[in-house]
Amino acid sequence: MAVFTSALRSVRELTFDLLPIEALNQLARDGGLKFRQRTLPPGMTLRCFIQQVAAGNIACSAVHHLAVADFSDTAWCQARARLPITLIRTALRQVVDAARDELSQTDQVGSEPYRWHGHRVHILDGSSDSMPDTPPLRAHYGVHSACRPGLGFPISHLLFLLDQRSGLLIDCLDDPMNTHDLSQAPAMHRHLAAGDIVLGDDVFSGYAHLALVLRHNLHAIVPVHHKRIVDFTPDREHVPRHRNSKPSSRGKVRSRIVKVLGKDDQLVEYFKPISPSPWISPQQWDELAPSIVVREIRRTIQRDGFRPITVTIVTTLLDPMTYPADELIDLRLTRWMIETNIRHLKTTLGMDVLKCKTLEGVRKERLIFLLVYNLIRMLMLQAARQQRVNVHRLSFADTLAWVRLSDCCCIDGDEMPPRIKINPLRPGRLEPRKLKRQKKQYAYMTQPRDQFKSQLRARYCLADNTA
Repeated sequence: MAVFTSALRSVRELTFDLLPIEALNQLARDGGLKFRQRTLPPGMTLRCFIQQVAAGNIACSAVHHLAVADFSDTAWCQARARLPITLIRTALRQVVDAARDELSQTDQVGSEPYRWHGHRVHILDGSSDSMPDTPPLRAHYGVHSACRPGLGFPISHLLFLLDQRSGLLIDCLDDPMNTHDLSQAPAMHRHLAAGDIVLGDDVFSGYAHLALVLRHNLHAIVPVHHKRIVDFTPDREHVPRHRNSKPSSRGKVRSRIVKVLGKDDQLVEYFKPISPSPWISPQQWDELAPSIVVREIRRTIQRDGFRPITVTIVTTLLDPMTYPADELIDLRLTRWMIETNIRHLKTTLGMDVLKCKTLEGVRKERLIFLLVYNLIRMLMLQAARQQRVNVHRLSFADTLAWVRLSDCCCIDGDEMPPRIKINPLRPGRLEPRKLKRQKKQYAYMTQPRDQFKSQLRARYCLADNTA
């Protein structure tokens, strides 16, 4: 416990001393949980769960070595099962809220301001994770449609909300694997305040989502939807809303120009579609405005050594003087950092494949991963201020290695962690998403395991010994 406890103490300057065992026990009591004095009360269990995941999600049989306490594997599994999921959520919420409040007060992240033109910036993106093949998880999350009966593993659909400047993961919503990103997006708006900006890919640029963003006094910067036709020709005609469903309107522009702001920069009016979006309830659909005014921008980006790319975005930030078009394009291109941070969470930390076998257990395990990730990001924020560098240039893997392997167990007070490795600037980095190391030449399972085992017994075992 000493190594990870020292890592937690090292962020005391940011008032994140939120995870002492007794404080967690009191948090559980405040939530109405009653428990006896035992070796593994809720606070101790939560701290050990954090250590287990931070150490690489090690086996339950090894947790007592980390905790330096005497309890059996069965006792640990029972303690984890008793741990209320609301306690984990509360601890995660306190850590994230405290971090965001501190960042808002100082308006500083490493060497850069926290706010962009006075706005907090967030990124939405979908992902997934896998888990053991048990009946409860298979029934809730489902498996890939290409899997034969009895094969495959349950896969959950995840939607992440990331703080763009600090890299903190604010929330993660899980649903069955065939859930669309948009169906979860409105639930993420509760974490945002008026004036906050949302970045995302083109699935978030539909009329319904943009209208909901404006309704909650938020802002969005997203690519134009791949099905929407954009035309910057001045005084062009558009298809009226009542004719949208007619065959003669196919392939024609359906937005009305309100004002031309400059070259490939215009205010347009989007009209509410005739057919409602499938991910929104009929009541919410009826409450949406009949039209909204947004801003469309197109720019061609030149990159050394690469072919130019053309980017077309739609945003609710309408003032060209306060929000220049080129700055909006640059901010839009930072959306990719959520892919890197999800890789840190799923690959570096190991959340890609969860180990619990029950629905509640999987959700607890996932929340612990988010909590560990955010605690590491807090260390990185502290180091970024000390080293005066952009926090996104610090190595997540190096910070995690310090948490896991450092023998500096005697850190006292507000002493800072060691200097974190700074990754080199690699603009325009291009890497193939392919595997180099060859896999072993084992065939894939094409039928359930018990059928394969029966075939092996029939082939290799004696008739009177089927065990």
